[in-house]
Amino acid sequence: MSEETKLMEQEMEQDADRCTHGDGDRKSHHSDKAKSGLLNRLNRIEGQVRGIKGMIEKDTYCDDVLNQIASVQASLNGVGKLLLEYHMKSCVIERIQEGDSEVLTELMTTINKLMK
Repeated sequence: MSEETKLMEQEMEQDADRCTHGDGDRKSHHSDKAKSGLLNRLNRIEGQVRGIKGMIEKDTYCDDVLNQIASVQASLNGVGKLLLEYHMKSCVIERIQEGDSEVLTELMTTINKLMK
């Protein structure tokens, strides 16, 4: 586990009581450090996607492009896993403690989407 991931996990544990829900106004309140880490990861992924576009434009060998696509997919999966973990450690636990078992159905739907 990278140092960045460890720091983000610590931040999320500290922020576990900051999720809100109800009346369609559901928000997650990540610390600035955690949000910055997620945004940095997404910015790198965005750069990778632009690189793939450039590879296609330059007629790069298909196998090389496919390897880059696999790398982007793995990176996105990593961000998804991290967000899922944060969500489970904060919002899901909070809502279960409040007696809201509907969150489990919502969570299973989300996990099924991530596993496609």
